[in-house]
Amino acid sequence: MYDALIIGGGPVGVFVACELKLAGANPLVIERLPGIDQWDKAHGLTGQVVRLLDHRGLFERCAGAAEPCPAPSFFFGALPLPLHVLGERNPMYLLHINQRDLERVLNDRAVELGVEICRGIDLRPFRQHDDRVDITVVDTTTEVESTLSGRYLIGSDGARSTVRKQSGIGFPGNTDRHVVDRTVLIAPTDDLIAAGPGRVRVAGLGEIAAAFHRTETGVATIALHDPEHPLVYTAEWEDEPEESSPGNGAAMTLTEMEDSLERVLGVRIALAPPAEGKPTLLRRLSGRNTRVADRYRDRRVFLLGDAAHVHSAAGGPGLNLALQDAANLAWKIAADVAGTAPAGLLDTYETERRPLGQRVFMQTQAQTALMAPGSDVTALRALFAELLTDTGTVRRIADLLAGADVRYEMGPTDPDGPTGWFAASAQLTLVDGTRSRVPALLHAARPVLIDADGSLRDAAAPWTDRVEHVELARGSGLSSMLIRPDGFVAWSQTDPTDVRAALRTWFGGPRGAAVSATTTSGA
Repeated sequence: MYDALIIGGGPVGVFVACELKLAGANPLVIERLPGIDQWDKAHGLTGQVVRLLDHRGLFERCAGAAEPCPAPSFFFGALPLPLHVLGERNPMYLLHINQRDLERVLNDRAVELGVEICRGIDLRPFRQHDDRVDITVVDTTTEVESTLSGRYLIGSDGARSTVRKQSGIGFPGNTDRHVVDRTVLIAPTDDLIAAGPGRVRVAGLGEIAAAFHRTETGVATIALHDPEHPLVYTAEWEDEPEESSPGNGAAMTLTEMEDSLERVLGVRIALAPPAEGKPTLLRRLSGRNTRVADRYRDRRVFLLGDAAHVHSAAGGPGLNLALQDAANLAWKIAADVAGTAPAGLLDTYETERRPLGQRVFMQTQAQTALMAPGSDVTALRALFAELLTDTGTVRRIADLLAGADVRYEMGPTDPDGPTGWFAASAQLTLVDGTRSRVPALLHAARPVLIDADGSLRDAAAPWTDRVEHVELARGSGLSSMLIRPDGFVAWSQTDPTDVRAALRTWFGGPRGAAVSATTTSGA
């Protein structure tokens, strides 16, 4: 029997499997598609998830750089966000990487860790028991059915999640049926030239923002970070898109995209397909869904990523939210399987992560409203642009977009500090004189107790079977702190709670103590 059966082998499903494997659990990934999806989807990661990849030693593989740096600028609702004014308080990290390349990195890591991935397998009905979940699967090539069992079932199978539907979990929210989105991959063209960070020069128009350039007739994005495969996107607001959209009922064409760009930007740009392969041609008429599952858990079933929340792509929050869901859940399931989880630990997955899904629900709807056409929206944008000249407002929006305003119930935190997320750039000198960055201490996905002066050695001893104790050289200037595997601070030296209480709260009783029979918390 597996410790966790993961339905969905996209980046989130493979990442949660890697996290489980690192934590000592035995997962199995089940994916309907026969191979890694080559469809061009996301084109980068934003926010705290970039730090998370650094914590696992994956950032350098993705970016070719040693460590992430904050972005000097970004956008909110197609308005420029001057992040450079925040200095060291800037929480917004960017990683330009196509989803297919991210999936390749994650799948390579899964192979290294010995994660088992079964592709070309589709989920059929499953049944929950007191101690396991039994699932029926079918080989999509041979139609042969088989049965598998796991202690837990994780649904990472997208917005139309079979796991969510079979569990009877509601997916409330709303659909905006007035927006038509169009996306194409094209060949490089002299009509679209990079003009500095976040800017693009359009023939006949001049320089515009590369991401979410808003006009009175729509929004355009021209992404040139992959110069061999530029991506062009438009969004147009229409009263009855199903009836009035050009080409409705037929396959989208490059001419249709040229027409859309001309309506939005006011200039005609000739588009050509890439030299290799077919261009991505995608038209969405079904509306923009913004939904959050009413529960993230049904006994032994958990939801991750798009199975739990869908929203506009404005600001790129999808993988930021989803991969952090995975990091939050994996160590808790692994602790339960190992018998070290304190009572109620698994319940904290939903209580911690669902409110963040609701915040992304809120802010992506707000961004969509700010990008809509109309003079009233233009007036609202003018007012909002004035507000963004205030550094405090910029910081608040940046924290919201990055997910840096997260405050779990883990004791007092510095209101001007990293709100539970430890700075990725912090350099440490260990007691033996060696140097390290905090992310390097988290590569193994184990909790870490950073001991600033050796005073916590005895307190940490009964938990060293599951918590890494790291002693710093004297005079390092850093406070002692307990960091969870997902990168959030569970205790710091400024917390009046004894460190032993924090260790019990998050990582169970000391070595040799009896384990509560309620660790599965209702499972």
